[in-house]
Amino acid sequence: METQTALDPPPYLVPHSKEQIRVLYADQSLLIVDKPHLLLSVPGRHPLNHDSLVTRLETQFPGVAAAHRLDLDTSGLLVVPRTKTALSHLNRQFQNRSIQKTYLALVYGSVEKDRGEIDLPLIADWENRPKQKICHETGKPSLTEFRVIARHAAHSLVELKPITGRSHQLRLHMMALGHPILGCDMYAHPKALAAAPRLLLHACQLEIEHPLSGGRLRAFSPAPFDHMGLQVKRPG
Repeated sequence: METQTALDPPPYLVPHSKEQIRVLYADQSLLIVDKPHLLLSVPGRHPLNHDSLVTRLETQFPGVAAAHRLDLDTSGLLVVPRTKTALSHLNRQFQNRSIQKTYLALVYGSVEKDRGEIDLPLIADWENRPKQKICHETGKPSLTEFRVIARHAAHSLVELKPITGRSHQLRLHMMALGHPILGCDMYAHPKALAAAPRLLLHACQLEIEHPLSGGRLRAFSPAPFDHMGLQVKRPG
């Protein structure tokens, strides 16, 4: 059991999201769900941070587990296995990168290139946990594909496809490109942070192989950014 000393910082208590989890697909093997903003994917270490997507789902779907996660601030799609067989199968898919994940983000400034790749190695920034950092000496290979969907003088709507799955990969890669994600309280500069009331990053599409049938399952969730009062225009 962990104990806290007088020198330790107070534990971070997560705001409890009142939004409901949307279950988009359910069968005996797995669920595909839409995680709200400000909901942990799995329980935190502190007892007051027990509320999470997995613990909420357990009340209706006993035995669910976490095959992957979204950050607290990120909303969108997750696949949640209901059996050990499904969990093992999904873990293999993540390891061989056959699961396709697509995100939408509103980023600071007008991104010049229509599409491209960001190939920068990442590693934990232990002195500034839970942050990560770019390190060409010790970082792990990290690759993101991006495509501009719409531009505005002040910001751009981009589609992001993480080829690898490092912590904070999309946030750091867009920051390194010079276009931090709006509302990012870890890596955005003050103007980009103040431009939105939340992190404008949403997991909008997920495609997996079903553990039993072998067929492809694809789910889509529209980003909630239209409700943020940010206007964008389409290229051309």
